[in-house]
Amino acid sequence: MSNILETINSPADVKKLSIPELTQLAEEIRARLIVGVAKTGGHIGPNLGVVELTLAMHYVFDTPTDSFVFDVSHQAYVHKLLTGREKLFHTIRQPGGLNGFMLRTESEHDSYGAGHAGTALSAALGMAVGRDMSGGKEHIVALAGDAAFTNGISFEALNNIAVQTKRLIVVLNDNAWSIDKNVGAIAEYFHKIVTNPTISSLHDRAADLLERFGGKTVRHVARKAEEAAKGLIGPGTLFEEFGLSYFGPIDGHNLPLLIETFQFLKQQNKPVVLHAITQKGKGFQPAIEKQKKFHGLGPYDAQTGETKPTGQKTYSEIFAESLTKLATANDKVVAITAAMPNGTALDLFRPHHPKRYFDVGIAEEHAVIFAAGMATKGYKPFCAIYSTFLQRAFDQVVHDVCLQNLPVVFCMDRGGLSGDDGPTHHGLFDISYLRSVPNLIHMVPKDEDELADMMYTAMLHDGPSAIRYPRGTGPGVAVKAQPVALSIGKADVIRHGADVAIFGLGAMLPEAERLAEMLKQEGFSAAVINPRFAKPVDRDCVNEFGSRCGLVVTLEDHVLAGGFGSAVMETLNELELQVPVVRVGWPDAFIEHGKVESLRARYGLTAEAALEKARPYLSKMIEQVLAKHS
Repeated sequence: MSNILETINSPADVKKLSIPELTQLAEEIRARLIVGVAKTGGHIGPNLGVVELTLAMHYVFDTPTDSFVFDVSHQAYVHKLLTGREKLFHTIRQPGGLNGFMLRTESEHDSYGAGHAGTALSAALGMAVGRDMSGGKEHIVALAGDAAFTNGISFEALNNIAVQTKRLIVVLNDNAWSIDKNVGAIAEYFHKIVTNPTISSLHDRAADLLERFGGKTVRHVARKAEEAAKGLIGPGTLFEEFGLSYFGPIDGHNLPLLIETFQFLKQQNKPVVLHAITQKGKGFQPAIEKQKKFHGLGPYDAQTGETKPTGQKTYSEIFAESLTKLATANDKVVAITAAMPNGTALDLFRPHHPKRYFDVGIAEEHAVIFAAGMATKGYKPFCAIYSTFLQRAFDQVVHDVCLQNLPVVFCMDRGGLSGDDGPTHHGLFDISYLRSVPNLIHMVPKDEDELADMMYTAMLHDGPSAIRYPRGTGPGVAVKAQPVALSIGKADVIRHGADVAIFGLGAMLPEAERLAEMLKQEGFSAAVINPRFAKPVDRDCVNEFGSRCGLVVTLEDHVLAGGFGSAVMETLNELELQVPVVRVGWPDAFIEHGKVESLRARYGLTAEAALEKARPYLSKMIEQVLAKHS
């Protein structure tokens, strides 16, 4: 049997295939995904679920003239395989290789880049309106999972679609999962549609039967009656009240049916929704059995699905275990996540305190205001949201939490570089966007034990607080049985020195210690400080070392613009200290995906790079010493 996938260089090649060949291609794609992602890691489950959907879309529509907008776009691997990137697929999520999400700079077929949920409908509507204003005829297709409809942005778009365009196709890819099982009323609504026996049989039997006895006219009347019945039964109510015509639900793995349906929808001069039922992980039993795990993961065995044990607990796991202990001792502690119980490890908290665990769906804005509301009733909400996703709720952090000085704790997982996931998931901006907000304190732990101390400190603090911690494992420091409260805004001096003061924030502290050793070899006495707090900065500490030392160095896993180094410079300026500062951090650019250590080396977030940046100032210090003795 020939390998059809190897002959696909563009969507034009897909259109030449027969239905049996397309069916074979679907199986080849699944095999390619399973074997390929086993080596690189990635979002295997979602992509296995959209093979037929993506094939049918490319069979009927014509990218790049037509535009596909994938919500989140973690499920765009099949799209990449069909748009000239099959030979590069082995590089996905690898340094210098294909991005794990759609990327406009990667291919003309990627019409819109994404990485966060709920954006597809708004972006697609914007494209459709732009097309209409320019007199274009191309098609815009938005593919969104059912989880995207737990997100408020999707409903903001739905509220505008029918008013602003006559031609837009929305595909609801319904697999009942985001990363974890979908929650809330919207998830229940879609479940009712899928499981309603009246709806599933209505199209198949009633219309044919009526036409047999009464002819075409009766069938037409029946169709009108069916439309009225939809409002009573349920499937079209939500979308049709927004002015979109609803079609489905249909089998999202039935290629002939999908092709026929898309060809029909292509002719419609009105905005439409196609509801397709798919199986996440289809074709790979381990992914079907463990859908949460196989949403996105690292390398695995392509036969068994087994992954290598990490051995060491991650920061996320330490966070969840520490929060569980705090909640056991304090019945006012509650945990909130926005559809990320697995990623934040709160699924470890849930069994111990199920009534104090809240998954609100992909709704970060709601999560923050919900936390604020609970805080007004005397509860202590710990809001576990990735740093990159908390960006979505900035106004709520400012207006609802900090303005009212409510004791909500923001636990920002993935604070820093997020490696293989790339710029949509790097948490490189939270110090900048939070340290300007009054009332908030911002903590950054150097290790696992300090994370537990900071969580305890936040629980006791009568006001808003944030803690950022990295993805993956830390130094491996054991967590003591009883955490201690830290003094707000007080740094920890690891070692004293007289020539250079090195502030190593959080995960960059080991580099600060390495830099100190390198300086020692060159005859310089270097102090190493663990700042602990990005806000408030320890003014006494900065004053002490800014007055004593000839150079200050800051290291942070964060952008330099507005980051911790900027805060130190501002503090020195307020103290009227003229000491030079070398700042080490990420530049004013979106950092690509890749391995953390290699990206740090490339962008100069290492002790070696810091030493080179410091050399001009070190040379001046030597000159000043020599001048004194001459």
